Amino acid sequence: MHNFSWIAQLVPVFFISFGLLSCGEADRATPPESEESERTVQRFSFDAPAASHYARLALKGISREYPNKLDHVMNDTSEVQSPAALHPAFYGCFDWHSAVHGHWMLVRILKLFPDLPQSAEIRAALNHNLSAENILAEVAYLKQGNRKSFERTYGWAWLLKLAEELHGWNDADGRSWSQNLKPLAEAMVARFLEFLPRQTYPIRRGVHANTAFALAFALDYAQALNEKSLIDMVVERAGDYYGSDRAYAAAAWEPDGDDFFSPALMEADLMRRVLDRQEFGTWFREFMPRINEGAPQNLLEPAHVSDRSDPKIVHLDGLNLSRAWCLEGIASALPADHPSQTRLLESARRHAEATLPHIASGHYEGEHWLASFAVYMLSSSAR
Repeated sequence: MHNFSWIAQLVPVFFISFGLLSCGEADRATPPESEESERTVQRFSFDAPAASHYARLALKGISREYPNKLDHVMNDTSEVQSPAALHPAFYGCFDWHSAVHGHWMLVRILKLFPDLPQSAEIRAALNHNLSAENILAEVAYLKQGNRKSFERTYGWAWLLKLAEELHGWNDADGRSWSQNLKPLAEAMVARFLEFLPRQTYPIRRGVHANTAFALAFALDYAQALNEKSLIDMVVERAGDYYGSDRAYAAAAWEPDGDDFFSPALMEADLMRRVLDRQEFGTWFREFMPRINEGAPQNLLEPAHVSDRSDPKIVHLDGLNLSRAWCLEGIASALPADHPSQTRLLESARRHAEATLPHIASGHYEGEHWLASFAVYMLSSSAR
């Protein structure tokens, strides 16, 4: 039996520290239209106690080898090996991509809060896992046969997000980790450049293979490092895949039962990066012509998570967090007088408050990865 007494203690802390509103039904009620139009929606904040809480989850996960779900095609019996033998850098957190974004989260937290009680432990863990030897072993794995689709494209995107986070950081350890990671980041860039011209159609599902998510993170990395070939490729493919989307009817059918991304919102979150403010405002109005009326309503209301011990159902907690960061990002990119901004920010708040108290649920099914989504949402809002 899990002891859930921590919830009673943490819930008030989350709502005070993160600038979220009370969870009472009266507070959740949508205000009258006249009030909502004048309301200032409070942005999320992120503080040291929250960072410590999430860091503890990640530190526990990145060194936990089992249970483990390998994305591993075995070429022969010599490749029947343990996760740590196959992936000495990213063997924990249940799967490779979760280990990668667990490392990203620890770097982000260390940069934002260098004096956390866990700082020395974070540095020791990253020094061990992100050693030059370990990263070269990860590169060697990619070069083996039958690895073309390994972690395509979700793991690729998170690896580039980790590399982006380390790039340019004025920290001795950070510079070392960045240099060590460089061969693996370069391998992922090469994979994007090789794959995207051959990907005729985008993958719109709200899970790992979602193309819009991967392109958004790849573009962030490419712009940070001035990788012009990757910038040009992402911008071109984003236009090819999504530039002509209008009145996106599929948004009314979201979410699927195991989504952790909104296909509609993730697409818009990509296009805000690709288009200038006026172009994006026009594109978004045509993409979701009724959003200012609150339609489709299901896209603006948080998903209900019925069982946090189920590894697929708990994806919906991730959906609430990724919707929150998309909604805020979209709102920030719209023209200042856009009538939908307040509605989008209010929806982001509701999505965040629906899941933030449940990141440490006592179930590893969600604990091995959700903290990364929470930190990305909270720290992106804070910056």
